[in-house]
Amino acid sequence: MKTFQHFPRTPVCLAVPALTILLVVFGMPIVRLFLTSVNAPAFSVGNYQAFLGQPANVRVLFQTIEMSIVATALCVLFGYPTAYVIAASPKRLRTALLVFVVIPYLTSLLVRTYAWIVILGDRGLINNALLNFGLISNPLPLLYSRFAVYIGMVHIMLPMMILPLVSVMVGIDRSLVAAARSMGARPLVAFWRVFFPLTLPGLRSGTLLIFVLCLGFYITPAALGGLRDAMLSTFIAAQVASSFNLAQIAASSFVLLSVAAIVLSLFGLDLSGKQKGTERPRRTSPRWPSSFAALKRCFIQLATSHRANRWAAHLYQPGRNDSRWNFAGAIFVASVMFYLLAPSVVVIIMSFSSGAFLEFPPSGFSLQWYRSFFGDPSWTDAAWTSVQIGVAVALLSTFVGTLAAYGLNRTFARLRSSLTMMILMPITFPSIVVAIATYLGLLNVGLIGSKTGIVLAHSIGAIGYVVVIVSATLANFDRRLEQAAMSMRAGPLQTARRVTLPLIMPGIIGGTVFAFIHSFDEVVISSLVSGFSIRTLPLKMWENIRHAIDPTIAAVASMLVLLPVLWLFAIYMTWWRSRPERQRTLASVPT
Repeated sequence: MKTFQHFPRTPVCLAVPALTILLVVFGMPIVRLFLTSVNAPAFSVGNYQAFLGQPANVRVLFQTIEMSIVATALCVLFGYPTAYVIAASPKRLRTALLVFVVIPYLTSLLVRTYAWIVILGDRGLINNALLNFGLISNPLPLLYSRFAVYIGMVHIMLPMMILPLVSVMVGIDRSLVAAARSMGARPLVAFWRVFFPLTLPGLRSGTLLIFVLCLGFYITPAALGGLRDAMLSTFIAAQVASSFNLAQIAASSFVLLSVAAIVLSLFGLDLSGKQKGTERPRRTSPRWPSSFAALKRCFIQLATSHRANRWAAHLYQPGRNDSRWNFAGAIFVASVMFYLLAPSVVVIIMSFSSGAFLEFPPSGFSLQWYRSFFGDPSWTDAAWTSVQIGVAVALLSTFVGTLAAYGLNRTFARLRSSLTMMILMPITFPSIVVAIATYLGLLNVGLIGSKTGIVLAHSIGAIGYVVVIVSATLANFDRRLEQAAMSMRAGPLQTARRVTLPLIMPGIIGGTVFAFIHSFDEVVISSLVSGFSIRTLPLKMWENIRHAIDPTIAAVASMLVLLPVLWLFAIYMTWWRSRPERQRTLASVPT
């Protein structure tokens, strides 16, 4: 009884509003969806047997896993060298390169997908260039192919690989590599034996995140791929649109979810702080035939003296920078930045075309498509609806998420980890599964087809972003400042208003921005819970991409490309203006 009496005073109670929204909108519906998949209360696996009994379903499942693995491997292949060069760059250059990576990351997913449609299409940039140079006589079938899907998926996911790796690489002491070089290790050996193992946490996090998100990809494969490139999310969306057999949809959803859960349980849910596989297995020599063993010993003896002389020659010699490798790294990073930024630039240029259709380069420049956007009520009403919903989601998720982050920051580690994982479920589960569960949750409370329902549906993901960002800010917060303020007879509310909030305000503003972006770019959940009565700007763009390809969408996309620049400027100005406030706060609190 005393435990329940003191519960309202415990910090974890601050997470109750966030957990309540999550439980009503997503938690209970996902449990209901699982029970439906097993035919509760009879409890059978007939729906799963029916799914796995059809070869077409199994082929789509394995195709989804294959495409996710390939996209993840390509992100590692291009992301790791890019992050390495960025981390090794001077501070100002590193900041500029990170901005170039963050801008496409914050750009709307629909805009980036649409950019590749206009680049890879029959009248796109690549085919027009090849036709003008006379290299081909007919347009190449680049669009609606597996090739186009991989280009789009890697373009969207690559920043998620680069950013975690850079954050880890910047914190590595480069003197460790220099010490290995001074002991005679070649550059590649020093990198492989010293630097690479230290980057494994960031590589592991980025790989897991990208693979799980690729499993739930829906927009990009549906827009860029053909019928043979369908992923399981597309298959589930087709089931929702055609029959809405809840048992079959639930089974398909949990088959997809089980793949993500298996991968996370094997590699991503180790909370002990120890990485699996850190202990090296004892090496065992293979059993060679006697003749090969003698030949092996001969080569070892011949090479021993050479290795000893080379090791002595390089011993205690500082590592030298190879200009060729530096030049190659600069070219590689420039190519990656071009790949990330060029599609948006192409869309901006094409939006000023004066022709009747989009072309690059434009035959003339005109503002006709911008006039078409502002003169068409269907576009402006959709944009205003998205702004209203985005602002409501940002306010709700910022308030609830900040309370949850503050309460979890003051909770013991085991409970904090469990509750944080629950809050992050909507942004780690495949989006189509979250959309179906959210639809069921809002259907129970009668909010389908309402702005309130869409706000709640978007907020379950936006709260996760706010919790992550504010928690990262609180991790560097010195709680002795609050204790000092309270020792001067400041109450809890006054301490929070005068000490805590000014110091964590940059994190709160960052969480607000990400919450708004998450809502403003949401398509999959909105398509289910809007009930055909509310049209947001992303839904309007998605319908246009799928059916009409109205050139007006180029003007919309070009305006959305500029939003990340405004977000970054707002975050920077908030951080810059908060510096004097933080200094005054720190100076006013006795140490």
